[in-house]
Amino acid sequence: MSAIISTIALSVTWCFCTACGSLLNACCGNDKASTIPPSVTSGRKRSVLLLFVALAIALVFQYYIGPLIIDSDEYTGWLSERWLDACSEYDDQSALLEECAGNMGVFRVAAATTLFFTLAAIAAVCKPTANREAWPAKYILFVFMCAITILIPSDPWFDSIYLNVARIGGVCFVLLQQIIILDMALDWNDSWVAKADAAEAEEAGTGRKWLGAILVSCAALFTVSIVGLCVMFAKFTGCGTNNAFISITLILIIATTAAQMSGEEGSLLGSATISLWATFLCYSAVAKNPDSECNPAVGEKDGLGIALSLGTTLISMMWTGYSWTAEDKFKRNTDEDNDASEPTIAGNSATPGDASGNRKVTGVVTGNDYGAAGDSEIPRPTAVGELDTEADEAAKNDPRRLSNSWKLNVMLAAISCWMAMSLTSWGEIAAEGNLANPQVGRVGMWIIVGSQWIVLTLYLWTLVAPRIFPDRDFS
Repeated sequence: MSAIISTIALSVTWCFCTACGSLLNACCGNDKASTIPPSVTSGRKRSVLLLFVALAIALVFQYYIGPLIIDSDEYTGWLSERWLDACSEYDDQSALLEECAGNMGVFRVAAATTLFFTLAAIAAVCKPTANREAWPAKYILFVFMCAITILIPSDPWFDSIYLNVARIGGVCFVLLQQIIILDMALDWNDSWVAKADAAEAEEAGTGRKWLGAILVSCAALFTVSIVGLCVMFAKFTGCGTNNAFISITLILIIATTAAQMSGEEGSLLGSATISLWATFLCYSAVAKNPDSECNPAVGEKDGLGIALSLGTTLISMMWTGYSWTAEDKFKRNTDEDNDASEPTIAGNSATPGDASGNRKVTGVVTGNDYGAAGDSEIPRPTAVGELDTEADEAAKNDPRRLSNSWKLNVMLAAISCWMAMSLTSWGEIAAEGNLANPQVGRVGMWIIVGSQWIVLTLYLWTLVAPRIFPDRDFS
């Protein structure tokens, strides 16, 4: 047995030393010839892939390693003590003990992931190209970080310190998710408007089907939101807290939709997606209420909430990693002079009156920030997905486009916190109808509903602010 442990320790040590050496070479610029730079998108995609790996490891730790440590307590000894020292109060309740052990496994992987992307953000600040270099070594380092967390006591590092860090990061993700959702909806809207304009140009009347598709999509999203609110009114009312949460959500959804339809800001599809996101957050909040009078599922594992949370996590990871528009969200405006005129990007959706089919980029609506003075010399891609010319490659590999790659890592660190909160129901320990820590559920409830109010208020502000202060530039 000791020989096996020694072999594993030596192997992990060798991998760690190799990873450190590769990272050092990458920082010094010696891992690859400077004439053959990695693709600018490689760092984003590999970062997202690593987050998928982290999610898989977290699930293994939660549903296999955690219970295994309990069952093999007599063989693991000191390892079991470090893993379960935060779960000692549940020793006489096997279901809650298993739930607690699983949560400690998730926190370990999520903490390693958050730390990894935090360090990656710092490295990207020091060296803008660091995000796309030495990825084999980074993966090895990440696996080592996950492995080393097994040796760290759960109390207080994971059940207290990281739990609170992850709550803060989860709130940040909720706010950032609003940007991602709006970006997805507006790109979706712009794409179909462009197709409608193109079809209308070829044959009059044919573009209406695309505009109709937008309206059908909006109707579907609003319908799901309304049905969700009705279900919550039917099953999660009975106490003032839940009644207030559901009512305020409905009022804010109506207010944001009315504000959008009464002006030219935003798009109806954007309001529909934000309404659905707000409905999901409201459900997450009322399902955390520890009061059994208004929560029929109190003490039970919220499978639906976990599934929906993981779904939003996966969508965010995919969009952040593979969307060209998402990449532009993390691109820095390299000049502070904002008096230059706005350029256009060919190939995107057309605006009314623009016969060329070009779209003017206006920060609030599209989220892009092309066109600041001093930035025009950077080659731009002519269309989303069309990156096969030398000018496009120059645009992708320009150092100024990489100078804010640290923002991507901060975003992924927030996603890792949200992942931890999703898998553990914000730190709740519940099984077989028994809620072991109702105060934790109450804290999670208020965190989620507070985040929802901020999200809807900020979105409402982006719609009404240009009307209240017409002389100010809100782009």
